[in-house]
Amino acid sequence: MSHVYKAIDWNRFKRRYDLVLALGLLAFLGAFMALSIAAQPPGQSFTPMQLAIRAFGAAAFLLLNIILAIGPLARLSKRFIPLLYNRRHLGVVCFVLALIHGVLNLLWYQGFSALNPLVALFVSNPRYTSIAGFPFESLGFAALVILAFLAVSSHDYWQKVLGSSFWKVLHMGIYFAYALLVLHILLGVVQEEKPGLYFAAVAGAFLLVSGLHFASALIGRVRDKKVQSSLDGWINLGDPAAIPDTRARIVHTEEGQRIAVFRYDGKISAVSNVCAHQNGPLGEGRVTDGCVTCPWHGWQYRPEDGRSPPPYNEMIPTYRVQIDNGILYVHPQSLAPGTPTPPAVIEGS
Repeated sequence: MSHVYKAIDWNRFKRRYDLVLALGLLAFLGAFMALSIAAQPPGQSFTPMQLAIRAFGAAAFLLLNIILAIGPLARLSKRFIPLLYNRRHLGVVCFVLALIHGVLNLLWYQGFSALNPLVALFVSNPRYTSIAGFPFESLGFAALVILAFLAVSSHDYWQKVLGSSFWKVLHMGIYFAYALLVLHILLGVVQEEKPGLYFAAVAGAFLLVSGLHFASALIGRVRDKKVQSSLDGWINLGDPAAIPDTRARIVHTEEGQRIAVFRYDGKISAVSNVCAHQNGPLGEGRVTDGCVTCPWHGWQYRPEDGRSPPPYNEMIPTYRVQIDNGILYVHPQSLAPGTPTPPAVIEGS
């Protein structure tokens, strides 16, 4: 959090996570090369460099699909939430794999040109108006530039400098990079070989990631149904006991705000659903050690005032709550970040 910037503490979980990631990548690279050699048509062969170029490119694309799938999967099932804590780390590894793919490609296909390899990349094939001959390499280069920017700016320092909202908007560029990579791969497959299993795998991955995002958005819309105001503008949320203990109900107001209403220790408090770190969904987290804990990166806020515990100083907006005749109400007007707000006490708790 904002108290100090320091190197990541590699605890046992992170070491185990990195070991699994490294072994998984090595296994994928080896399996991809072996299957590529076995599937070569008679009379054709790949050089070791070509195999490495394809293997690192495929590994980067696979990892990017996994990264983009983690978010919707965590919304569909809480079992995937632990993966969110390392998604940024996966993004950096994805960029490194893509960079190796790009550098090897540039050296192998443009390294012997009389021109600078980067210049040769863009001038060797100017057929931008032809689908069959489109220079798909330029799409891959553009995606690599975006991934490089995202990897460099992934540290909390840049999120603090740029501001969480602007930083979040910039990092949504990963979806643009993903679209460029899908086109880069599909056009390359069409131009270099007949569409087959590889083409189908890339198209299937795109449809799967798109489907997961659509499903999570649809379920989120159902969960966050807009509620009508009552009792002098207060929102009627019904029985407070219907909210799971240490969990929250996310309320989508008519003004478009999202409020996370938490039940904990026989009390009810309401805070903004948006984490001050990377706009993570606080309502999908839980109250741990007396603090609302963001499911994305573990940032914490006291539910009664929206402030992070000392020595941290992040703050989020709070909302007034009350229980009247056993019915829970929340006021849709947010209070200034860090404003103390008395929790509503559930009778008989």
